[in-house]
Amino acid sequence: MFGVQAPSEPDDPTPDGLNNLNEITAPPPFDTLASIHSPTLEEATRDRRATYQDGSGGGCFQQGLVDLHSNRHISGPSLSGFLTQFYTLSYLILFSILGTLARLGIQSLTLYPQAPIVASVVWANFGGSLLMGFLSEDQQIFREGSGNSTQKEPVSQLMHPEDNPLPHDETNKTKKAHNTIKRIIPLYIGLSTGFCGSFTSFSSFIRDIFLAISNDLPPSKDPRSGAYSLLAALAVISLTLSLCLSALKLGAHIALAARPITPNVSFNLMRKFLDPLISALAWGCWLAAVLMTIWPPDASQIDEDWRGQVLLSLVFAPLGCLLRFQISIKLNNRIPSFPLGTFFVNVLGSIILALCWDLQHAHATGYGRTRCQVLQGIQDGFCGCLTTVSTWVLELTALRLKHSYFYGILSVLVALGFAVIIMGSLKWTGGFDAKFC
Repeated sequence: MFGVQAPSEPDDPTPDGLNNLNEITAPPPFDTLASIHSPTLEEATRDRRATYQDGSGGGCFQQGLVDLHSNRHISGPSLSGFLTQFYTLSYLILFSILGTLARLGIQSLTLYPQAPIVASVVWANFGGSLLMGFLSEDQQIFREGSGNSTQKEPVSQLMHPEDNPLPHDETNKTKKAHNTIKRIIPLYIGLSTGFCGSFTSFSSFIRDIFLAISNDLPPSKDPRSGAYSLLAALAVISLTLSLCLSALKLGAHIALAARPITPNVSFNLMRKFLDPLISALAWGCWLAAVLMTIWPPDASQIDEDWRGQVLLSLVFAPLGCLLRFQISIKLNNRIPSFPLGTFFVNVLGSIILALCWDLQHAHATGYGRTRCQVLQGIQDGFCGCLTTVSTWVLELTALRLKHSYFYGILSVLVALGFAVIIMGSLKWTGGFDAKFC
């Protein structure tokens, strides 16, 4: 299911395909700053590829999961590879739904009259990046699996590694062992790839840049020169990037500061109760959203706006999240200095969103309320979960400097270029009509 792309080291139980998820394999943000010895994302990817080519790594996905859940690594009841795959996909489904709800809720709360920031998704991207930074840096929540559930280093040693009495190699070995266990836990994958990736949206970020260029961001639509439109677009880009990168670092610092009071999650509790419960809840919520969309309340008595704004987004959200998950596994290890999987889904999602936007705002398309709501659901649900800012900024901090600038700039330029071609062809020929929903 997850593929076999870059097998891990011989003592690394990480399933081969999951090694290509940069949300769970990129170096933590604080590690990247605190120590010159921390590996970059390129180095980690090359190591995995070298291990695969040498034949020292290997094992199929299912075998890796069986090894993970055996007594060789973690005490407790063992799980089959199929069950862990199923639990991982279930977590992704549930957290994509929750992430979409969180994003839509934050957008509604922050787009109030006279709001100082009118880019619709900036605060959702900030929140998702903050949580991604916390999860990436945290060494405590899933510590039970690494065999060090009772050992906690003082915060001063975490913030200032040079004061740590343990040898540097020993400290790194302990952290590496913990991260190896953490990154293949279904709950952790659901939180990082599912919730954070769905809470943030790169496609909506690109849409806001174009709307700034076309002078369609609320509230003012007074005519202005092209130079002012360029400044507006640069403001959206710089504001979003600075806030999200700052949020990633802030989340990492919060994880370090809160470590003495951060609880452990019991692996036995997860395996026996939480994993089965979340699986039932995830598929049940997705099915409920589909059924409520097909048979909505009586439109004559209840305003149906919530149907297009929420329910259809929840129907499409898991599809976008699962597609991003699979594409990342297949493509992210192809070029060590360029996360091709994340780049591809961000550009693809931006193209689909631009097409749906045009269909909503085109002249005399004949689309009624329901079709307009479906298009809105694809934009907020499928495209919002297919694209991600939290993983993108984590990769930017994990790559070497020149690779980071190249990857970041190219991601924005390519996605924005498609948006200008698709949305601009309608805007600058006939203009946008008001949508029906």
